Amino acid sequence: MLYCLTDGRGRTSTELAMLAGITPSTASIHLHRLKAQRLVQVFAQGKHRYYSLQGRDVAAVLEALGVLAGSSGQLTTSTPTHLRVARTCYDHIAGTLGVLLHDRFQTLGWLKAPRSDDHTYDVTPKGAAAFQAMGIDVEHSRGLRRRFAYACLDWSERRPHLAGALGAAVLEAALRRKWVAQDLDSRSLEITRTGRRELRARFGITELPE
Repeated sequence: MLYCLTDGRGRTSTELAMLAGITPSTASIHLHRLKAQRLVQVFAQGKHRYYSLQGRDVAAVLEALGVLAGSSGQLTTSTPTHLRVARTCYDHIAGTLGVLLHDRFQTLGWLKAPRSDDHTYDVTPKGAAAFQAMGIDVEHSRGLRRRFAYACLDWSERRPHLAGALGAAVLEAALRRKWVAQDLDSRSLEITRTGRRELRARFGITELPE
């Protein structure tokens, strides 16, 4: 149920029970415990109660646990191909696409890592201009009350993708420009034909599976 909620959407206990393959009463018991441990939060609207992750930190922990759980190879080999290629990790791009974008941002000189051990990034002047050309306001993202940009270890690729306010802005830009389309029922992102063309032209990314 927690991994289902890492797409940032709220879901009812009934929906989560169906996704987990358990009874609604069992789901309610688990959700009550998760809420008590501050892993999920509840939003009431009319007769419905919608559960979502408590925040981005919970999503980051789940992603890290996914890396640990997949250390034997069982998790990654059983993951559907479309989720491994491109998916959301709360509000940023994960999977093969997320890792490739992260690597290209560094290779192109858009990101620079400060001398610290917290895996945070800053944006170079070249990067600021390039992100601006994508429709991303770097200074606005920097001013938000959250970490600006950092490396989030991808559980299926075992390499980092870009997270933080900047990572969220990249996902928003990709959706707005229709480079990717978001599945309403899962974390999956579909890379569109336009997206493949733009990823090839802008970043030299050609190795994405069909």
